[in-house]
Amino acid sequence: MPQLLDRMCYLSTLGLSLRDLQEGLYLILGTVLSRQAVNRVTVAAQAPMEAWREQPITDTPPILIVDGVWVTIQYPISETWTDRSGHQRRRVRVQERVILAVMGVWPDRRHALIHYTIAATEDTAAWQQVAQELRDRGLDHTAVQMVVSDGTKGLQSAMKQHLPEARLQRCTVHKVRGIARYLSYQNGCDIAPSSEAAPPPEDSRQLRRTAMSSAALEIFQAPTQPEAEQRLAAFVATWAPLEPKAVKTFQHGIKHCFTFYQCAADLHPLVRSTNLLERFFREFRAKADEIGTFPNEDSCLTVFHLVMVREHAKHDRMSIAKTG
Repeated sequence: MPQLLDRMCYLSTLGLSLRDLQEGLYLILGTVLSRQAVNRVTVAAQAPMEAWREQPITDTPPILIVDGVWVTIQYPISETWTDRSGHQRRRVRVQERVILAVMGVWPDRRHALIHYTIAATEDTAAWQQVAQELRDRGLDHTAVQMVVSDGTKGLQSAMKQHLPEARLQRCTVHKVRGIARYLSYQNGCDIAPSSEAAPPPEDSRQLRRTAMSSAALEIFQAPTQPEAEQRLAAFVATWAPLEPKAVKTFQHGIKHCFTFYQCAADLHPLVRSTNLLERFFREFRAKADEIGTFPNEDSCLTVFHLVMVREHAKHDRMSIAKTG
C-alpha cells in the first residue's frame, strides 16, 4: 500500500490537482486522504533528488541558460506557541527565496536542466556559489562557451571568476520587452512617421508598442549578425525620432544580444533567449501556485525536481517520436 500511495502521489506533478488526486485515491482505498498523506511524495522523492544533484557532470554543455524563479518558503524561528493539545510548536516565518537553475544546451540541440539550488537573492555571491557547485560536480569551466541570461545582476562578475572562457548572451526577448518601460508616446500619436490619420490615443499606444516590439524582434531573427546589425540601423532610423529614450535604452549593451551568432544556425532559436528555461518555470509555477507556501526547502526542491523529471520525460518522448 505505501508503494501504491507513493506512485499515485507522483500524479500530482503531472498536473492532477490535489482534490482530483484525493478523489481518485478514494475510489481505490475507500477513504479520503489528508494533505499530509498526499504530501508524502516529497519524502519519497527526496533521496533520488539528492542523488541527482550530486551526480558528476561528465558531458559539459558548451552553452548554459541561467535564470531564477521566486518562491515562498516557511522557516522556523525561535518563538514558540502551544497548540490545543498542549504541545509546544515553533512559529514559522514566510520568506521569499529564489531557485537558481542552470540548463545545458549541446550542439546536437539536446537541452536539459543540469543544476538548481535555493538562494536568498540573485547577487554575485549566489551565482558564484552556483558556478562553484557546478565545477565541484565536474563541469569543465573551460568548455563553456556561452551563458544566456535575462541580465540578472551579479552574473557577469561570477562568470569572470568561474567561467572565464564564456561569453554572455543577453536574452533578446527580455531586451525587447524592456522597450515598453521607456515609451513616452510623444511626438505625435501615429505609430510611425509615415502614418496618416492617427487612431484614438489608447489604440495608437498599443499599435506603437506592437510595431516597435515586432521590429525589434525581427532584428534577432536575421540569419547572420551583419544582417541583424543592418536591421538594427533601420530600426534606429525609424523609431529614434519618435521614441528617443526607448531606442537609446534598447541600444545600450545590445552587443551582448548578438553573441548567439557564434553558434550554428540551427541553435539560434534555442539560445538567443532564456525561453527554454522560462517554459519550465511556467510549469513549476503552476504547481507552486497550487501549493502556495512550501513548508520547507526540501519540499520546494523536491517538487521542482519532480516537475523537472516530468519535463525531461516529455522532451525525451517528443524526441523519440520525431526520430521514430
